[in-house]
Amino acid sequence: QVQLVESGGGLVQAGGSLRLSCAASGRTFSSYTMGWFRQAPGKERDFVAAISWCSGSTAIANSVKGRFTISRDNAKTTIYLQMNSLKPEDTAVYFCAASPLSRATSLNRDYNYWGQGTQVAVSS
Repeated sequence: QVQLVESGGGLVQAGGSLRLSCAASGRTFSSYTMGWFRQAPGKERDFVAAISWCSGSTAIANSVKGRFTISRDNAKTTIYLQMNSLKPEDTAVYFCAASPLSRATSLNRDYNYWGQGTQVAVSS
């Protein structure tokens, strides 16, 4: 049974930082791509970042480029999203997801496993 468990969300002031973690289990993810998406109230789920387990190549949304970094720890089968210089518009539920594609993809439809999400709130 595949499980993606996010952690690290919380409340932070604008300009602050948070690091999200996603622990993956239940299958071999070495050929997969892992991604982060976010969904604000009343809005669609948007792509944030993705990383290929095997190549380490990444993709980052323009809205967070230069502020957010995605990384992986192969030994722990965990991915991270380091979020710096947070803004109120970054407030959302952040979801971890896994895609069977080996390239870092930004498309929702390419991901077939999803975590439950972790709330990030940024106050002004």
